[in-house]
Amino acid sequence: MMKLLDRYISRQFVITFLSLVLGLPLLFIITDLTDNLDKHLGRGLELGPVALSYLYIIPQYILWAIPIAALVATVFTIGGLTRHQEIAAAKAGGISFYRLIAPILILSFIISLGALGLGELVPVTNHLRAELLGERQNRSGSLRTNFVFQTEGGRVLSVRRLDSTGNEMTGVVVEQGGDGTRPSLHQTAERALWTEDGWRLEQGYLRLIGNGGEETTIRFAGTRIPTLSETPEELLAEPKDPAEMRYHEITRSIRAIERSGGDARSMKVEQAQKISLPLAVLVIVLFGAPLATSSQRGGTAFGVGVSLAVTMVYLLLFRIGKAVGASGAMDPIVAAWLPNLLFLAAGLVLLSRVRT
Repeated sequence: MMKLLDRYISRQFVITFLSLVLGLPLLFIITDLTDNLDKHLGRGLELGPVALSYLYIIPQYILWAIPIAALVATVFTIGGLTRHQEIAAAKAGGISFYRLIAPILILSFIISLGALGLGELVPVTNHLRAELLGERQNRSGSLRTNFVFQTEGGRVLSVRRLDSTGNEMTGVVVEQGGDGTRPSLHQTAERALWTEDGWRLEQGYLRLIGNGGEETTIRFAGTRIPTLSETPEELLAEPKDPAEMRYHEITRSIRAIERSGGDARSMKVEQAQKISLPLAVLVIVLFGAPLATSSQRGGTAFGVGVSLAVTMVYLLLFRIGKAVGASGAMDPIVAAWLPNLLFLAAGLVLLSRVRT
């Protein structure tokens, strides 16, 4: 009987969830088209690239729709079971409320994992969309001159000119001090080119200075530095938009900012929210399941209203947490996870009050 009941509850939840997670992005696209189509066409863009840009933004809209769809599906499923006295019948048969919502919690956990994976795809599609609409070039310049950068591998990089568009540096000097087991290094090159294998230095000299002061100089036509893994965009003064950065890219940017003495608190909040936001699906379902048992007399409209209000408050707390964490008023990690902690505590309280 439990297998049959699990399938019944899972089917109700999945049907509602898929209907919303596929339908809401269409609503988002229509709303965005209404607001921005004139602006896109006024910049000289053709309909083809504009249409393709909305194809690229679908993963982002799906990611936004997932928590809304999960909560509404939970409220509709549990609310329907409550209104039709099916929960009362299950309890009479010895099935507790906790066991009854187990399929929904398992599905929400799977959805959270899917949202984590989708969160790694969204920066790629956002980047492609920004390039297609010509927005990326307008955000910052592609040139940087006469700067010093400490690399993740511990080397000091001095560059006369960096062109991130052409993936090229000129007037390059790379230095690294010795540590007693390896010699100090001083490397110069007329230029360096970024390829899939990393930076290739061309037409330069390599000087190795041993611990005893002995020096070896080697002239090279071309060589690679495996530890110099920073991309041209990471070497620019302005990093990419966090919405266009995957988790490991944000991690590298944080390290680069901290090595240069900058403030990385805002980026740390963004990094933590790339995990906390997808996992919010599980928390919001845990909060919505006991809440739905109290909305049995409100009907469909009441359930939708409660779901949207809760989701809006939840997302608003994430925005507030981002601002608070970036300002330094709260630890960035705590600020990113605080909405989940608050709703998890509230959900556990509501669960404890449900008659099982």
